[in-house]
Amino acid sequence: MKTSFLAFCIICFAFICKTFAAPEPVLDISGKKVTTGVKYYILPVIRGKGGGLTVVNENNLNGNNNTCPLYVLQEKLEVKNGQAVTFTPYNAKQGVILTSTDLNIKSYVTKTTCTQTQVWKLNKVLSGVWFLATGGVEGNPGFDTIFNWFKIEKADKDYVLSFCPSVCKCQTLCRELGLYVYDHGKKHLALSDQVPSFRVVFKRA
Repeated sequence: MKTSFLAFCIICFAFICKTFAAPEPVLDISGKKVTTGVKYYILPVIRGKGGGLTVVNENNLNGNNNTCPLYVLQEKLEVKNGQAVTFTPYNAKQGVILTSTDLNIKSYVTKTTCTQTQVWKLNKVLSGVWFLATGGVEGNPGFDTIFNWFKIEKADKDYVLSFCPSVCKCQTLCRELGLYVYDHGKKHLALSDQVPSFRVVFKRA
């Protein structure tokens, strides 16, 4: 893990860091506060170019989820909401989710034999590109779990997901997540300076 983290720090200089506003409650599309213990769909703000976020085995075009890890992709069809997720902040098991706060994101997939946890984490795939995948650790904030922590940030009236962990005194980058078009045109949620930020909204499942 330490070797991977050092390699991660080296590529930090290829990214632009940014500061964020003071934390405020995250709202879903109905105007209600997003809370822990409740499942939500993560949907794109711009409609017509795909649906919500889901987790699948990216090497299987037939949607077979029996191989680990499962990667976070955008549904091809706008009518599909994707897989529901929960948000768990580092400092609370219950309560309102705030912007600019470290949290774990966990998917809920029933049709899979992959025994990994469904907690999201960064997974190095290409040079300068980190895909989001399952297999992360929920809770236990610190150096060893640095790849598992994300934030929700305000973007005008919408939101973006970002990787900017502050759960330990580690030098890491701060960057909003975007969609990286990879093999067979699949859109991966990814950390890369090659993609624009992916603006999202949250819908209660």
